Amino acid sequence: MLDKSLTHARAHHDRYLAQLFELLSIPSISALSEHKADCQRAAEWLVADLTRLGIKNARALPTSGHPVVYGEWLEAGDSAPTVLIYGHYDVQPVDPLGLWHTPPFEPTVRAGAVYARGAVDDKGQVMLVVKALESMLAAGGALPVNVKLMIEGDEESNPAPLAEFVVAHKDLLKADSVLVCDTGFLAPGRPCIPYSLRGLAGAEVRVSGPKTDLHSGAYGGTVHNPVSVLATIIAALHDEHGHIRIPGFYDEVRALAPEERAALAAVPFPLEQWQAETGVQIPWGEPEFSLKERVGARPTCEVNGIWGGFQGEGGKTIIPAQAGAKFTMRLVADQDPEVSLRRFTDYVLSLAPPEVKIEIVPQPGCPPVMTPIDTREIQAAVKAYETVWGAPPIFLRGGGSIPVMATVQNELHIPIVMLGFGLPDSGGHAPNEHFELEQFYKGMEAVMHYCHSLRGG
Repeated sequence: MLDKSLTHARAHHDRYLAQLFELLSIPSISALSEHKADCQRAAEWLVADLTRLGIKNARALPTSGHPVVYGEWLEAGDSAPTVLIYGHYDVQPVDPLGLWHTPPFEPTVRAGAVYARGAVDDKGQVMLVVKALESMLAAGGALPVNVKLMIEGDEESNPAPLAEFVVAHKDLLKADSVLVCDTGFLAPGRPCIPYSLRGLAGAEVRVSGPKTDLHSGAYGGTVHNPVSVLATIIAALHDEHGHIRIPGFYDEVRALAPEERAALAAVPFPLEQWQAETGVQIPWGEPEFSLKERVGARPTCEVNGIWGGFQGEGGKTIIPAQAGAKFTMRLVADQDPEVSLRRFTDYVLSLAPPEVKIEIVPQPGCPPVMTPIDTREIQAAVKAYETVWGAPPIFLRGGGSIPVMATVQNELHIPIVMLGFGLPDSGGHAPNEHFELEQFYKGMEAVMHYCHSLRGG
């Protein structure tokens, strides 16, 4: 049946790409309230497509945010494993729009890649899984494993709705493993399997000083400037080598085992690749850890945005009344987001001078997750990558976060397999996001091999 499924998929590349275009054309930006109807439309599009290809009980289930698309195919029998497939149909905002070469919701193919918001993160990867299922059902009338799908609409904006959904629907979502296609390759032709994801904690810090903006000539030198206070706080978060100064921040960090450090040292990630990806020439951060160790195996504390004072053209001589900044901390194994946020809050408040008021508004977070690499599911992913790309995947710790995976692991107690197909320069979250067609088509085949390998085929 596998050979027939692969043949069917190859014969329908054009149709599958056209269907991807349909989904990519829907501006399902979950963070913007004016796109709520578009998120609903994307969910309904997926429900209709899943129903058409033979997935049972496909429906859009309500949450406190945008709907979760659920569907199932459970006819492989009790002896077959059940795979919970996760993805998301929501996308990031498109700003700055002027940097896009083509409109973000008018998909365009050029130089062998489809360009659109959501092309790689995550509509393209959701669709390659759906089309893999369609090819197997169309070619053989069955799947080698039982399947449940959980495709959310809040991944890019708010982890709470899906976390609540998972807790409330544990029986519905019961499975033997989770398959996540929302990650990527180390480089073209170099697949990798992140066996962990970092957790997340965040907050907005608001500094208030005078009751209104003040004339800097009349009051300068007598009022503590909120922007200056904020700058002092930000500067105090790290030492000159990139170590985080928050007291106790590293206390629970799980040390890298010698074999992990050896494995990460073997990952081909030259300085030149990092320079090309970032546009920066000189790395910064904890010097006792390699670049690969810093990205994934070490926690961070970053400023994501800052505001305060006059931002327009020209000058305006004021002392601003307020200033603010948004912060996130990426957390690694054994760190708790609530504990980390409390330590961040205590430290920031300890730095605040008495002349200003500090308000700290916490943002939704999530714990880190980790899956042992010797599980049957991860070994099936290894086999799928090797079969399709002819190269074994590299194991590494993932630098990003997929918030719901911590909830899934804690509530369902099942391994998580990250079988992703994006490339480092695909531009997820950035202007001109794109997904290479070769990755899209080969990704379908890898998913089919994965499912058959799980069944023992």
